[in-house]
Amino acid sequence: MHSLYDAVTSLMYEVANDLLVPRFRHLAQSEIAEKEPGDYVTVVDKESEKRITERLATFLPEAYIVGEEATAADTSLLKNLKKGLAWTVDPLDGTGNYAAGKTPYAMMIALLADGIPQAGWILDPVSGRMCHAVKNGGAFIDKERVTTRSTGQAIPVVALSARVTEDNLHPDFDKHQPLNHGITLAPSPLCAGEQYPRLVLGQNDAALFWRSWPWDHAPGSLFLEEAGGKLARFDGSSYSTADCSHGMLGANSPEMWDRVAEALLR
Repeated sequence: MHSLYDAVTSLMYEVANDLLVPRFRHLAQSEIAEKEPGDYVTVVDKESEKRITERLATFLPEAYIVGEEATAADTSLLKNLKKGLAWTVDPLDGTGNYAAGKTPYAMMIALLADGIPQAGWILDPVSGRMCHAVKNGGAFIDKERVTTRSTGQAIPVVALSARVTEDNLHPDFDKHQPLNHGITLAPSPLCAGEQYPRLVLGQNDAALFWRSWPWDHAPGSLFLEEAGGKLARFDGSSYSTADCSHGMLGANSPEMWDRVAEALLR
């Protein structure tokens, strides 16, 4: 696994430095499109995924590769995650931010076995920070082992995805008066590759996610849980990469998960 860590890490830095960083704030409008309202794709997403896919295929030839942009063109690729080895690839997470010339944005890769994340990588191309996790082997930032920590606030700080609707929250919850429900709302970074590190590093105590595509959450879920946190569906059931239904809550500990779920969720 050590040699695989080095190979994937080197590849991610290479692609970020060759493609993502140089093109940031230098895209023409014709190089940005919407797959659906609010869901952007750029030429950088496509070029990055192509290079990553070609190189991952040489690392583990027997593994399927499920990239975000390839799956947008052929959703049947998701079936390849359920059995055997598979890679998930998000070549540019936070594309909406990137297209608007804003940070954060990230690159994420995970290795799955029978649908279960075994290793994950999350790169912040701007700072160069690499978050990595190995199943039953811990969570690391730039090779230093980390565990989750809280914000230290008496009232939990919770990031709430704009896509989470009132229908999923307690009937009396008021986004304009969250303190009445025992939480403080924090802005979402609009980038799962940034949100998961915020949960581990004590910037947020919890976060509500709406979409649950595997390339967005396979690496982050492993990183969070190996660091001591918890990710689960709104109803408390375990996260599965095979389930792309809406709604998940992540927190820096199982106890914090329970506390925020009681305050926010039906």
